[in-house]
Amino acid sequence: MSEKKNHYSGFGLFKHALSFHEHWQRVWRNPQPKPFYDVVIIGGGGHGLATAYYLAKVHGITNVAVVEKGYLGGGNTARNTTIVRSNYLWDEAAHLYEHSLKLWEGLSQDLNYNLMFSQRGVLNLGHTLQDMRDIERRVNANRLNGIDGEVLDTAAVQSLVPLLDCSPNARYPVLGASWQPRAGTARHDAVAWGFARAADKLGVDLIQQSEVTGIRVSNGRVQGVETKNGFIGAAKVGCVAAGNSGEIAKMVNMTLPIESHPLQAMVSEPLKPCLDTVVMSNHVHGYISQSDKGDMVIGAGIDSYLGYGQRGSFPVIEHTIAAIIEMFPFLSRIRLNRHWGGIVDICPDACPIISPTAIDGLYFNCGWGTGGFKATPGSGHVFADTIANDRPHPLAQPFSLDRFVSGYLIDEHGAAGVAH
Repeated sequence: MSEKKNHYSGFGLFKHALSFHEHWQRVWRNPQPKPFYDVVIIGGGGHGLATAYYLAKVHGITNVAVVEKGYLGGGNTARNTTIVRSNYLWDEAAHLYEHSLKLWEGLSQDLNYNLMFSQRGVLNLGHTLQDMRDIERRVNANRLNGIDGEVLDTAAVQSLVPLLDCSPNARYPVLGASWQPRAGTARHDAVAWGFARAADKLGVDLIQQSEVTGIRVSNGRVQGVETKNGFIGAAKVGCVAAGNSGEIAKMVNMTLPIESHPLQAMVSEPLKPCLDTVVMSNHVHGYISQSDKGDMVIGAGIDSYLGYGQRGSFPVIEHTIAAIIEMFPFLSRIRLNRHWGGIVDICPDACPIISPTAIDGLYFNCGWGTGGFKATPGSGHVFADTIANDRPHPLAQPFSLDRFVSGYLIDEHGAAGVAH
């Protein structure tokens, strides 16, 4: 038996287990930073890693470093509920998220990494006549933009989700729903790992445990980043730090129009398969899906206060569980396994910032609020194009910082949907 075959045999697995996997090939390198890069990306989450990957793959810019204060994918990428959809209301947002969804549909093949992307569909429930009017408006807008969507009545919703309480005696009767069949979920860790491995293979340096403490600027142009491990020179710097973007902006005396809030989520003990789609309700204020492991993945809205907490809190958990039990009474006896919080940065119009700044060579990609995970490949793709060509990608143009001066805001609070 060859050494290669032996590696994958039962004996090979046993041998490597006894050696604590010390001789396994690393998925990506752990390099020392170079003195200078063409581009430095601040933030090693999904969006930052995707940006680096597309810079290398699409634009041939491989002298790139991703600088992460912790470990890759350890921030919001690992602290979300993995929902992917594109059924936003306004043209600008819908086109951006649909671009991302189309990338999702071929991303496992592109990265040669199983992201466990499952197009199980997403339901947005309507409980009032106004809910249904809003649903019809959004579905019609989606269809005009070539995005799949249907308006379902109560019977169709009950057929899709038999365990949902659709009885007329429910506290919040289900009058119908919007349905996007191509939407679904993905494995959040795998997304970070897949982009990281693919970027590393193209020559990108992934530098972990290296917190950025400052951005050096001279004569109106960026020079590089100060880190706790020393200075790294760069011709261009892209900031993709999610909930900490406001703190990064302060390093160059910028004030971004964003607020950072905790967003909590939780998972239950595993159950046998019983829910094969995502169910969301703005009115009842909760959403739920079932993971491939059987956990019920549950979330609601953001905490109302500003903060950087990455933990759960009992009042929010209690409110969220009450909402879920309104929709699925049979879940009242299951136990929670764990709960957590992420830090979301929210713009006044619930849409992101993808933009150059007044400082030459400095770019920001932030403000995704509760919609960041679903946008991961699309965000990285258009941000890489913006950085490489030193001008906004056409899909990113409406999301520039200038809109907060011109007044051309894109209000997606309704379609943002509970928190996703």
